[in-house]
Amino acid sequence: MPSPRSASRPELSAFLRAMRSRVRPADVGLREFGRRRTPGLRRQEVAELAAVSIDWYIRLEQGRVGVPGAAVLDAVAQALKLSETERHHLHLIARGEAPPGRHVPAPASESLRTMLHSMPMTPAWIVDLRFDILAHNAAAAAFFGPGFGVGKNATLPLFLDPGAREFQLDWSRIAREHVGNLRANLARHPGDPRLLELVTELRRQSGDFAAWWDDQTVQERTNGTKRILHPTGGVVHVRYDVLAVQDGSEQRLSVITPADAQAENALRAIVFAQSGLRAVP
Repeated sequence: MPSPRSASRPELSAFLRAMRSRVRPADVGLREFGRRRTPGLRRQEVAELAAVSIDWYIRLEQGRVGVPGAAVLDAVAQALKLSETERHHLHLIARGEAPPGRHVPAPASESLRTMLHSMPMTPAWIVDLRFDILAHNAAAAAFFGPGFGVGKNATLPLFLDPGAREFQLDWSRIAREHVGNLRANLARHPGDPRLLELVTELRRQSGDFAAWWDDQTVQERTNGTKRILHPTGGVVHVRYDVLAVQDGSEQRLSVITPADAQAENALRAIVFAQSGLRAVP
């Protein structure tokens, strides 16, 4: 394989221009205003979608950035909607080596699902490294409401749903923790397309997320307390714990427990109300 600093540069430039020309703004959620002199995305648009500077992207197309990092190449591949074969080719001509392997998501194990349902009064759920919800129990569904469920993402509504700031009374701290966790996860899995897509979408749609991401917020908080303003339970003071599943799956078990007697009564009332049963005092 030739060095990416030499023979591959003309090929890299031609490849990126060709890939950029085939993507329509509508394909990546952008509005198209008027006629374009050339088809496809503008360089500025690719740079914004990949969360890189326009100057850096121009130099990348011109082959003047040395050997780019794997993570930023994957961000460009995501912005250009490259297939897995095209992503592999991009890494070869830009870096002279194959891209890192992708994390393959796995469903929550049967034993974890059994554990969830063995805690009928304790809201608990399982997420992957992208905060996609893989499983939850009835108490979690009762506590968080109808928008919470398997296949949904736990971070998107935190930043994009205006009601999240009313529900999460400690919103700024909790939201910033999510940013830090996502950055830590991306450092471990820089080529994960779903994670890159999530970060790109949040940067584009949430000013708070973009600001905290740009100031390099990184952390992996695993426990704490927070206040919830529940529509039926009122202000509920709870503890939260996030437990790593030690099987290499990058899954996390999240559990909410009451922080005081008032919260315990409120949680019981919320869960029983959702199930149609009557709580015993």
